[in-house]
Amino acid sequence: MMMRSWACVALLLLSSGVMADTADTIKFDADAFVTLALDCVHKQYPNKIAHVLNDDADAQTPQELYPAFYGCYDWHSAVHGHWQLARYLRLNPDGLHAQAALVALQRSITSKNIAAEVAYFQAEGRSGFERPYGLAWLLQLHAELVEMDSPLAAVLNPLVDQITEQLTDWLPKLNYPIRIGEHFQTAFAFGLMLDWARTTGRQEFEQLLVERSRALYGSDRNCPLNYEPSGHDFLSPCLGEADLMRRVLTANEYSRWLDAFLPGINTDNWLPTARVSDRTDGKLAHLDGLNLSRAWMLQGMASVLPETDPRHTRLLAAASAHQQSGLEGISSGHYAGQHWLGSFAMYLETQRGIR
Repeated sequence: MMMRSWACVALLLLSSGVMADTADTIKFDADAFVTLALDCVHKQYPNKIAHVLNDDADAQTPQELYPAFYGCYDWHSAVHGHWQLARYLRLNPDGLHAQAALVALQRSITSKNIAAEVAYFQAEGRSGFERPYGLAWLLQLHAELVEMDSPLAAVLNPLVDQITEQLTDWLPKLNYPIRIGEHFQTAFAFGLMLDWARTTGRQEFEQLLVERSRALYGSDRNCPLNYEPSGHDFLSPCLGEADLMRRVLTANEYSRWLDAFLPGINTDNWLPTARVSDRTDGKLAHLDGLNLSRAWMLQGMASVLPETDPRHTRLLAAASAHQQSGLEGISSGHYAGQHWLGSFAMYLETQRGIR
């Protein structure tokens, strides 16, 4: 497949329906956004590896280290880039890029490649590799393949089993949640993992996650939302937790819990959108992702509240504002954001986390 330049992708986003008729409104176009994943899942460089070297033999290229998920700048972005392809293919089996998405998935997810990925995870010193963020997205990829009844789901199974074994060992040892706006946040990852467990019928793993979520977050009160965002956030610590707990608690439990956890929802301007100062800077561009992830978390929170609840309207209004701000960043033409923001846009716009 011929690679478009990132400038061309930006022009494609602007010319293929991503921009609406008015200058201040941006629409999501699955055909346009999926090209971002197609152009990066097999693009090895630039690349940022988080890799423990045990000896000289471990000094290898990303593709040699993990041959299925070496593109899109880093392992976790490659994984959710593949998830984006699978999501697009499942929802648009006759779409403009459906065949290209299938070919890309089949190129990456082979028995040989997945065996090498498993071996990588089993090597000494790598029990914490991509934990929990990248692992959660890998499970989401598997869930998507399972739901579309793809034979690639079975090919991915050995890596899924390896990951769930490691997580099952780790979760009971986690005495404290990780409250951060980047990859190590546990609330966001737990939410994706729970959705996977329920999709695939992994009841024991689901029960473990529910128990740990209640233990780690059930007593939380007065989350300091006014401290957000931090400068490099792409996830909201407060909203990530609230979006997790709506998956864990009953509707009545959740309403009471949310009253105590985020009492300021019914105040004016309670959650301004994040402003991005420089989209060429990979860390500062995280804030575009924060706007997108906040939007889907706000939608998720609203989904379990009755429409008569005043918080329902306020949550959806904030979600809409964050959605528009986040989508603006994807058409910037800068690889620092585009190698992963398309996945976030797909997750938001297709309401993946809302059952």
